[in-house]
Order: sequence, then C-alpha cells, then structure tokens
Amino acid sequence: MEILGIVGSLRSGAHNEALMGAAALAVPEGAGIIRLDGLRDLPYYDEDQDTDSPPPAVVRLRARIAAADALLIATPEYNGSIPGVVKNAVDWASRPFPGSSLRGRSVAVIGASTSRFGGVWAHAELRKVLGLAGARVVASGIAVPHADRAFAADGRLADPEQQEALAAVLADLVASARGVLQPV
Repeated sequence: MEILGIVGSLRSGAHNEALMGAAALAVPEGAGIIRLDGLRDLPYYDEDQDTDSPPPAVVRLRARIAAADALLIATPEYNGSIPGVVKNAVDWASRPFPGSSLRGRSVAVIGASTSRFGGVWAHAELRKVLGLAGARVVASGIAVPHADRAFAADGRLADPEQQEALAAVLADLVASARGVLQPV
C-alpha cells in the first residue's frame, strides 16, 4: 500500500518533515510512505488555468494523488490556520469536481508545532477542507506540541505515547484505505 506523504512546510529542516520521517518509521507492515515533492512549484489556484491542459505541476500533483492508496498530510499551523501552500494544493487536487483525485481518497492529518497545542486549529481546518473536497478523512490524528524537542536521535517521537499515537493514526489510515474503517 502506497501512502503519499505531503509536508505542508517548505522550510528546510521543518518539524513536520521530521514528523513525516517518524511516520515512515511507524507505518504498518505492507505499507510505505512516498514523499510528495513539488508543492513549491504549484501556481496559485486560478480557474482560468484549470482547463483541459492545466500547468505541468498540477498534472503531476493530481497524478501522484490518484496513484496513491492514501494520503498523509503533516501540516504546521500558520496564524491559527492552514499554510497557504497546503490549501493551494488541496484546491488544485479537488478539481475537476466531482471526479477529482481527492474524491474518496483516505486522508489522515498530523502535525507538529513549537506551540503547546501542536497545531490543532490547522488540523481542524484542514480536515474540514478535505471533507468538503470529497476526501475520506480519518478521524484520528496527532498534534505534536513543543516540536523543537519532540524528536529522538533515531527520528522517532521522543515520547513513547506520542509514537504509539502516531502508529495508531497510520493503522487507521491503512484500514480506511482498505475500506475497513469508515471516516467521520
């Protein structure tokens, strides 16, 4: 099973990049995370460009999502909400509606932040947006607070309970993609 991992921060050394790495170490047997590159290359969503021949970066994004069994999005929180690059990717992937690459795709949302709340507002917003776009959003997720000190040297989450919670999210995502777990 291929899980497409999307990191919602473009910054080198981002905490959510580290969280995606921890997820790759916790993924259930028989599944793997393939990292999506290219969010930086997406133009701003523009319906005038959303034609039968959209920009090449959009074609690549839609194809990668369509080819994946599930999506795992690790997003930071910017000013209490979703980073623009993540929202832009969802806007492009949600079209053409209703037959978009997101439609019916199982998605889990995770994230890390240096705040004490771990980005929960962004996670709630992203779940809402993904649900409206037609994705099968997994109810479980994990928000890792104090991300600047949340990771062990081996790349896993330093707190065993958080690492266990991350593994549970991934198990739910795989179950959802297999049709065993129903989304909320």
